Amino acid sequence: MRRLGKLALIALAVAGADQLLKAVMVPWLQDGPVSVIPGFARLVLAYNTGAAFSSFSSMEGARWMLVGATLVALALAAWVACGSLGNRRATFWALGLICGGALGNLADRLRLGSVVDFVDLYAGNWHWPVFNLADAAITVGGVYLAWALIRGKA
Repeated sequence: MRRLGKLALIALAVAGADQLLKAVMVPWLQDGPVSVIPGFARLVLAYNTGAAFSSFSSMEGARWMLVGATLVALALAAWVACGSLGNRRATFWALGLICGGALGNLADRLRLGSVVDFVDLYAGNWHWPVFNLADAAITVGGVYLAWALIRGKA
């Protein structure tokens, strides 16, 4: 149970930071995009009803399917954290980042029916899908977990 408490602490810190940042960005970006690095990065308010890269956004019932998938993923992460892999620092931190990001986006999905995104990276007319802190935490946690697994540290 001690591990679950630590995992929850990391996850809640990430989710809290994500929600705080979104609370600041939503009113700030209501009037339109804000350039951060001209030609490369801007802040723009976007709402994603789907998953990564807006997948499933046009699917009927996507919101609740994604809520269910998130809850299953959180339960799986808790199970892994309580097992022998949870003894490894890299695995534990990666799971904390992933769970925190999942909780941040889950809060949006339950409260708003969509996820608030605001970071837009681009070059010319090419744009990476708009994302948020929760998405970044999930990505960094996933890459860190994969790297740790490859190196035998997870």
